[in-house]
Amino acid sequence: MTSPRTKARLAGALYVLSVLTAVLAEIFVRGHILYIAGLVPVLLFGTVTILLYGIFKPVSRNLALLAATFNLIGLAFEALEWHLGHINIALVFHGLYCLVTGYIVFRSTFLPRALGILMALAGLAWLTNISPPLVHQLNPWNVAAGFLGEGCLMLWLLALGVRPETLV
Repeated sequence: MTSPRTKARLAGALYVLSVLTAVLAEIFVRGHILYIAGLVPVLLFGTVTILLYGIFKPVSRNLALLAATFNLIGLAFEALEWHLGHINIALVFHGLYCLVTGYIVFRSTFLPRALGILMALAGLAWLTNISPPLVHQLNPWNVAAGFLGEGCLMLWLLALGVRPETLV
């Protein structure tokens, strides 16, 4: 049986690896191989989503399931590269995921509440993608806020994990 702290650290590591592979693919890969290379971070982040569902389930099974569902739907949109006009639907679902996850983290007893607030702010930043004019007006600040909020939570998980003695 894997401990919650180990699962949290694995989720943090896979998140960092997901971001790195996405950035490296965008920089170094071209053509049809870019699509295949883009699936690697999607699969990694899908694994992160499942790990976090297991970690957050003791706080609220329903909210953890809702968050995971939002993110898995968003990842499916990302993998299929589906957009609704100029709206990046994947980032909209990811924003909903971050909002719900932020609330769960805030309510938890095994992570600092500040991480929940930052994650919820990341969700609001990603939700700007529902309006192309808004996202362009706020760019790059919305992207920075999104990565800051998510990054703080994931780096915390990678470095410190969770306090398993306080899991409900």
